[in-house]
Amino acid sequence: MSIESEIKLALPAGQVDAATAFFVMRTGEAGHAVTLENIYFDTPGLTLARSKSALRLRRTPDGWLQTFKTAGSAKGGLHSRHEWEMAVAGDALEIDALLRACEAPDVTAALREAAPGLIELFRTNFTRTLWHMQHDGAGIEAAIDLGEVIADVNGETRRTPISEIELELKSGDEAALHALAQALSANIPGLAPDDVSKAQRGYRLREQ
Repeated sequence: MSIESEIKLALPAGQVDAATAFFVMRTGEAGHAVTLENIYFDTPGLTLARSKSALRLRRTPDGWLQTFKTAGSAKGGLHSRHEWEMAVAGDALEIDALLRACEAPDVTAALREAAPGLIELFRTNFTRTLWHMQHDGAGIEAAIDLGEVIADVNGETRRTPISEIELELKSGDEAALHALAQALSANIPGLAPDDVSKAQRGYRLREQ
């Protein structure tokens, strides 16, 4: 288990080039782009959503990962939450392994209850361009995510765009995240804190 601390910033579509240029200038690198395909699961009665958690299967260039996250807290774009992640053999969840990895009894109970009735609810497919940087003595992974959330509801395909910056703390003081976010906001018009996760967008898309 790890505790993930990151700041999410909603990125206006017209400012993608400006954000890219900011990170290229700060790191001297063009950034590393990867395509990520994500499937989110829950029960028809939204057992996991009611327990403020999310279950995801992700396809990366290196293989498949399953991830279970608690909601934690989100304020001013800063998201802090518990996260369990592990590799799986293919495009199928391995719930038993995930249950063994989760130490928190209340979290395990929700996942165990949901396991027999899990279905695919929605997908988030996007390109992530990554930079690893140092800022105010902290190691930060910066990413620009561009893509969409897709949900099939009663035969209707619903979509909403993804355009955001994520700043994830890898080492050092959390204050560095805020300082970097402030530097970005000073250089990129329209950038704004975003307290809504990709999973939350998927649930909201289904409710429309």
